Amino acid sequence: MRITTSSQAGFREAAHYLLVMRLAIVGAELVLLLITDHLGLLGSDITEAALTSLGTMLLALGMTYWLRRRPPSRPWPVTLSLLLDLLLLGVWLSFTGGYTNPLTALLLLPLAMAIILLPMVHSILLAVGGITIYGLLMRWYVPVIPHAGKAHLEQLHLHGMWVAFMITAGILLWVGGALVRRLRAQQEVLGQFRERQLRDEQIIALGLSAATVAHRIGTPLNTMALLLNEMRSRPMSTEQSEDFDTLEEQLGVCSQQLRQLSEAASLVSASRLEPVRLADWLQRLRESATLLWPAADIVWETPETDAGVAVDATLDQAVLNIVGNALRASPDHVRIYCGREARCITLSIEDHGAGLTEWGSQHPGERHSESESGLGIGLFLSNATLQRLGGELRATVDESGTTMIIVLPEADHAL
Repeated sequence: MRITTSSQAGFREAAHYLLVMRLAIVGAELVLLLITDHLGLLGSDITEAALTSLGTMLLALGMTYWLRRRPPSRPWPVTLSLLLDLLLLGVWLSFTGGYTNPLTALLLLPLAMAIILLPMVHSILLAVGGITIYGLLMRWYVPVIPHAGKAHLEQLHLHGMWVAFMITAGILLWVGGALVRRLRAQQEVLGQFRERQLRDEQIIALGLSAATVAHRIGTPLNTMALLLNEMRSRPMSTEQSEDFDTLEEQLGVCSQQLRQLSEAASLVSASRLEPVRLADWLQRLRESATLLWPAADIVWETPETDAGVAVDATLDQAVLNIVGNALRASPDHVRIYCGREARCITLSIEDHGAGLTEWGSQHPGERHSESESGLGIGLFLSNATLQRLGGELRATVDESGTTMIIVLPEADHAL
């Protein structure tokens, strides 16, 4: 297995930028050669210049293939290839008028690529090389034929400068625009990572607090259970017996929630997900909701599908948190139904409550917010749990109420 470093990945991605730059240089050279040869403005045969252009094209194809197949882990090979670009371009210019050739502006293109792709020291080396080649072109070059006419030569030079500027500006705009888009995309990803990191830090703090509380209330619950058993042994009325039954039932719920919390922590630490049929998972949620809210008016619609989902105990608690929020907002009516979309399972929880704020409906559970209706920390933790499992939480608000939509990836195999 071959490991690719970040530098290698960057050079491989930059291969097509370098190819376009070199092909643009070759294209400009060939066009100028055809024009000047047709007008008879060169003082020598165009064979040497054409061979130099051919060498640049071979360099472009060879470097592209190499960078794609075996990108270097160090910048020196790329630096040397750009220096060779400058040298070949300088040789070509020496055969076509030297520093009087308007295409001398193309010497900036390898330097621009170096600034984008290479460290500053290498860019300085390319700049020194370009300046040196430009200076040599002022002394050694094949001049344009004198009898062509000064006015004609000036017009040709001015038009050539316009073409050189157009090519240089186009390539710089294309490469610079691609670089800016990449930087913006990286900044967006970095911003999302920072938001997730901040959210995870909050969840860790809440998790530590919850673990501490769970550890501390275990002893009081056991003491209350012992006292309840002792009090049951005494004579009592029928009304008192019913009250004790209710109290015992509530203590059982508390003990069960503590056990589920411990089991969920074990599953999360082991990163284990349980693939189950959607109908079986909904039945499990329904039993838990009935135990927590025995008098609640919840309409469960069983899906007619054999689809499966990968769940754990934290997901059950996340869904129950949202169901609890819906019951607090709309005690008289809560409807729960399922759907499917693009290999995903959607679980919709509909209520007739007052609804979320505009920001909350667009970004449900993205941050912890205080609310008397309970749409605060529970929704925040539920959203974090869904995102950890590859899911998503959405919300739609209208005049009839709020619908919270839980989107989960469909499991490949359901038990």
